[in-house]
Amino acid sequence: MIGSIGMPELIIILTLALIIFGPRKLPELGRSLGKSLGEFKRASNELRNTLDEEIRIEEQRSADRQQAPATVASSVPPDETVPRESGTA
Repeated sequence: MIGSIGMPELIIILTLALIIFGPRKLPELGRSLGKSLGEFKRASNELRNTLDEEIRIEEQRSADRQQAPATVASSVPPDETVPRESGTA
């Protein structure tokens, strides 16, 4: 992100910030910005972890649903006592 901003642009931005906010307020604004960015990063990581966990749980449920019918179908023995109808009437 900062790699796309060159040194002259960065100097202009810092000079404007110094003029607008003054030398006393600038360090406080930098700390506030740093805290805000850190909090945003933590929140986004927490959201990503929650989403990953939900996806994992849903995939596990889907796999369990696919295995359950296959297990039930394989455990039922074929019913050979039912007489077959003949085609002659």
